[in-house]
Amino acid sequence: MGIDLDHNKFKKTVRREPESNNVYIRLLVKLYRFLARRTESPFNKVILKRLFMSRRHRAPLSLARIVRKMKPYDSNKIAVVVGTVTNDIRLLNIPKLKICALHVTEGARARILKAGGEILTFDQLALRAPKGQHTVLLQGPRHAREAQKHFGPAPGVPHSHAKPYVRSKGRKFEKARGRRNNCGYRA
Repeated sequence: MGIDLDHNKFKKTVRREPESNNVYIRLLVKLYRFLARRTESPFNKVILKRLFMSRRHRAPLSLARIVRKMKPYDSNKIAVVVGTVTNDIRLLNIPKLKICALHVTEGARARILKAGGEILTFDQLALRAPKGQHTVLLQGPRHAREAQKHFGPAPGVPHSHAKPYVRSKGRKFEKARGRRNNCGYRA
């Protein structure tokens, strides 16, 4: 047998397992891999795929956003977040919530429990809702990262909204040609 020279550089970039060596995530992957295979529910397949993701794709989700997203649903639905739930001090009072997440910050945990809510782990969720029934799957905003603001067509190119990497934001920094009408043109 020879070597297939045309395909020797091809690499499947889709994740089949998490890069993390965290035992708890690995155990959850075992559990949800079983559930994804043995139940016909797409919910478990989505959870499994999100458990494989890197931390930059498991963006944190604030309590305020969870409250806003859960408003149309009745109170016995469980909000499921494959990531971190953080506190939001701008939110004055929170309703009773049922939340399942990989991690809940101390401030958020205290507020949820004080409001009479409940926090579940993913193994508890698997027992309570093995097919994802009565759940709402939520995700943090992935493009809220500072680095994301610099991506896209180069700053200064027409119709680009990318943020330039500038030492400082002032009169003398990238404010001349291409930035104002009286200096050539404005992009």
